[in-house]
Amino acid sequence: MSNLQFQNDLDRLIEILPDKVRKHINYGQMEDVIEIVLDIGRTPEVRHAGGRIEYLGSNIVNYEDISFITQRIQEFTSDNRSGIPGTLHRISAIRNRQGKVIGLTCRIGRVVTGTIACIKDFCMMNKSILFLGRPGVGKTTKLREISRLVADELGKRVVVVDTSNEIAGDGDTPHPAIGHARRMQVRQPEFQKDIMIEAVENHTPEVIVVDEIGTEAEAQAARTIAERGVMLIATAHGNCLESLIKNPTLSDLVGGIQSVTLGDDEARRRASQKTVLEREKQPTFDIVIEILDRNTLAVYKDTAEAVDYILRGWPIRPEIRKVDKTYEEPVQEKIEEKHEPTISEQINKLEQKIQPSDSLKFSFSRQKYVEEVKDFKKIYLYAVSRSIVEKVIERLDMKAEITRNLDDADIVLAHKNFAKGGAKILSTANDYRLQVFYIKTNSMAQIQKVLKDALQITEASETLQGYYDDAERALDEAKAAINKILAGAEHIELQPQNQQIRKLQHELVEQHNLISKSVGEGENRHLRIVGGKDFEKKIV
Repeated sequence: MSNLQFQNDLDRLIEILPDKVRKHINYGQMEDVIEIVLDIGRTPEVRHAGGRIEYLGSNIVNYEDISFITQRIQEFTSDNRSGIPGTLHRISAIRNRQGKVIGLTCRIGRVVTGTIACIKDFCMMNKSILFLGRPGVGKTTKLREISRLVADELGKRVVVVDTSNEIAGDGDTPHPAIGHARRMQVRQPEFQKDIMIEAVENHTPEVIVVDEIGTEAEAQAARTIAERGVMLIATAHGNCLESLIKNPTLSDLVGGIQSVTLGDDEARRRASQKTVLEREKQPTFDIVIEILDRNTLAVYKDTAEAVDYILRGWPIRPEIRKVDKTYEEPVQEKIEEKHEPTISEQINKLEQKIQPSDSLKFSFSRQKYVEEVKDFKKIYLYAVSRSIVEKVIERLDMKAEITRNLDDADIVLAHKNFAKGGAKILSTANDYRLQVFYIKTNSMAQIQKVLKDALQITEASETLQGYYDDAERALDEAKAAINKILAGAEHIELQPQNQQIRKLQHELVEQHNLISKSVGEGENRHLRIVGGKDFEKKIV
């Protein structure tokens, strides 16, 4: 917003103030003002962004002053908010027990450009984004600018669900600050969830912008929107991601939490209690951004991973971005400019990535690599655990990824028990000539089996997986031996393994401050873990 536009909007706010308040306002010091406060029996206040409070004169506010303002603005809605048509200013009322207005907070609305330049690349990824931060830190300002960016620069169909008219201003005509985005007003705050769903059902948006998701019903509406493939940009009550996870009302926005009882082996492997908290489902929002202050943002680029780390007590550092600094260009633009590698180049890259040692005799061939590159698949999930599928893809090093859009998918993975309920999705998949593969249960083994069939896993991948399974079994054997040594055993010899796996076992033993050495020759070479008297001799 230009200084002239801000001056004109500020004049319209000051016009509704009583003379005894208006004459003390210094226009030159209004650039950082957040709000003007008038309470019965007190001196009017001007609150600045840095926390400084300025008193306007020495006259106290009376009922006539409050009435002077309320007669010049529209009636307050059920949430005690009103505004000035054509501006972004918000006037909120404080009432006494009889319902009479005894205080007013005049929040000054302004368009501040450039506040999302540092996160523009995330805004253009077509992923849902949730903003967190304390009141007055600039959440709504960023929503306003993102609405304009996505609507005007990306040309997407954007609908702003404006509950308090704070994003697009008061009146029937949206403020130009949101660009070509459309605005749906909400008659009462409790209807926000209904308008969110109505926006999806009636106006075919590609992006929905919502301010202040604060109830469980609104969180459920947000999940419904995200599951329909609509990009969602929203703010929520909460200062940080960790506080949101602990909030039972809104934790569903980041996947929710559930109590899980682990088996003895798994609890030992994690070095945790048997009952732990884990993420219940896939988060509604792909990215979470904490607004630390007006110039500093903390970005969690993978909400699911961040929540898992926090619940397990693992350290995780968000990416810190400053408003006054420039960062990478949007991902889409970089992809367009980047050279598209040929099949041969991708084969060479894969060959360089996997360099098996002499002790691991993998029978890879160029033809198998060609098949892997050509057979890269996008998978659409219906009633199938996304987290388990992601783990299977990573574990088997599959050339596949999950997509939220059915029209981008190559195959569909669906739960058989929900096939009838998903008839519409499955019929659409048939229209797209997509193969549909069914699972019976959301278990790792079942999903792994079906994915192998669906993706036609090559021998090379199976051989690699065989190595991973052998390493896992060998490490389990080493863990059991370590426990026996710690319980008082003299020494334990493990099964023969190749050099790479023995190295992993050595590292595991060292982590427990024990001693191990490789003994035997050729195929019989294996680890001996020392304990008891032998361990004491080694120490000496």
